Amino acid sequence: MTSTPAGAVVTGAGRGLGKQIAALLVERGYRVLVTDVDATAAQVTADELGGGTTSLAVDVREYAQVEAARDAIIERAGRLDLWVNNAGVLITGPVWEQDEPTRRLMIEVNALGTINGTVAALEGMRDGGGHVVNIVSLAGLTAVPGEAVYAASKHAAIGFSLSTIADLRLAGITNIDISCICPDGIWTPMLYDKLDDPASALSFSGKLLGPDEVVGAVRKVLDRPRLVTTIPRWRGLMVRVGDMLPRFGLKAVPLMVAQGRRVQTKLKSTVGPRTS
Repeated sequence: MTSTPAGAVVTGAGRGLGKQIAALLVERGYRVLVTDVDATAAQVTADELGGGTTSLAVDVREYAQVEAARDAIIERAGRLDLWVNNAGVLITGPVWEQDEPTRRLMIEVNALGTINGTVAALEGMRDGGGHVVNIVSLAGLTAVPGEAVYAASKHAAIGFSLSTIADLRLAGITNIDISCICPDGIWTPMLYDKLDDPASALSFSGKLLGPDEVVGAVRKVLDRPRLVTTIPRWRGLMVRVGDMLPRFGLKAVPLMVAQGRRVQTKLKSTVGPRTS
């Protein structure tokens, strides 16, 4: 007798970090549904990963589309065990320079998208249990100049996730876990495109992470769920201290921004044009 493969959904998985997370899940034996707002990218990723991986075009801002993804993986795999909310949008600049559609896009994709995915997943996991992994950011834990709306959306994602796990436990539901992964700047196309953007300097001020480091953190929480994981850990400690002492934290920001701009300048001189 063969066991039913575990079912998993990864949003924003057409490329970059989401694609690598989907690859990890295939490696671990999950039946994966790759979703992305770009239908072609999602299909290409699913074809590359194989292992019964399927794809679906999903705009995480639309709950009906998110529900359709949940229903598709349950139909395909027989159950939903894991949901990874990875889809995200980063647009930098002072908030007064961003128009209303730009602000709305970040809030809706990053915050509402996480809420939609989590709620849909909880409905699908009601009987058998499961795990929701939310890819957030260190921006969800501290002040980030040049990324105010992005940070607001990520703060919302963290607040929602922790409040929801509290509600689950108060309701006596112990077979569903939620883990938040909060990485520093990740060297993916999203950040590569910010090399000439001074407003994103803070994202370059620490150790730029490789996507594999974030995937490694996901691997760990799959084995042992953890409410909040910061990567690297020392930056997580730093931002938490900055939040406890906000006046001190804000005074340190100019130094960190200056360091980030130095890194941007260095990277521009050492890396070639992005081809994908």
